[in-house]
Amino acid sequence: MIKYIKEGPKKSTMITIFIILFIASFFFSVGNGAVKINPLQIIKSILYEKDTVKYQIIWNVRLPRTIVAALVGICLSLSGAILQGIMRNPLAGPNIIGVSSGGGFFALIILIIFPKYYYLVPIGAFIGALSATLFIYSLAWKEGVLPTRLVLAGVAVSSLFSAGTNGLMTFFPDRVHGVLGFMVGGLSAITWKDVRIILPYAVLGTILILFLPDKLNILMLGDEVATGLGVKVERTRFVFIIISSLLAGAAVSVVGLLGFVGLIVPHMTRLFIGSDYRYLFPGTIFFGSSIVMICDTLSRILFAPMEIPAGIIMSALGAPFFLYLLRKKEAMK
Repeated sequence: MIKYIKEGPKKSTMITIFIILFIASFFFSVGNGAVKINPLQIIKSILYEKDTVKYQIIWNVRLPRTIVAALVGICLSLSGAILQGIMRNPLAGPNIIGVSSGGGFFALIILIIFPKYYYLVPIGAFIGALSATLFIYSLAWKEGVLPTRLVLAGVAVSSLFSAGTNGLMTFFPDRVHGVLGFMVGGLSAITWKDVRIILPYAVLGTILILFLPDKLNILMLGDEVATGLGVKVERTRFVFIIISSLLAGAAVSVVGLLGFVGLIVPHMTRLFIGSDYRYLFPGTIFFGSSIVMICDTLSRILFAPMEIPAGIIMSALGAPFFLYLLRKKEAMK
């Protein structure tokens, strides 16, 4: 990542801004809630003042929630950036092509029909996301896979899993209330257990993808050009799809169907930093995690003492901002 930041002054500056935003978002998230804690107190509480009430609030409540918010932002943003790259379509995202819907459907089966086995939700979400991805890939395969066919197959599969989800809510109306937060994406009951669930997948997926930006840059040139440059297109695309599924499934298993991040954040980052994945991946990591931390913090302080799911805040604030940036870019052409 350091090698990438050294290249291109303008892009380096934007990545630096994203890093600063990430740090500010972390302290904003940990410091705000029913009890406000300033950054200096946060640092003191984490490092050496461990016998105070503020330390208990930070360590047991705020810190795991903030870490999970950051990891979810990283997972969904990277997943969306990967899918937009391999499909060469800015409208691709884990929620649009059915990856998140598959993970969410399998997770909801456990939550609604087999609530006693709630501890299997992460496994179910990952299996669902991976199954949806493989199903989409098989539907789109016809002597190779074209990005357009992948998107169309993904939309169809997403609709199929959405129908299944609506069916579950129709047949089990008495159990719907308990999963509403999961349906719109929320972080209200996050603990260190959730950190341990998502952390291995987030770290593994992030490390793998940071070794592959050049491959994705080549795929963006088209299948014929990529083949001419020695890239095994189908195998490479399949690897990217698996990594995207891993990241999306990990996020869904912890916070539910948080749809805005994977679609909009990579595109917003691209407006700032361009389409070169050597820079886009690092930028997406810091920007995506910052967005989720900020929106989660706003979800618990805007209407305090009542808390609303973070997914609502993300859609309400992010979509208009995204449209503003898009119109501004078009006006500059």
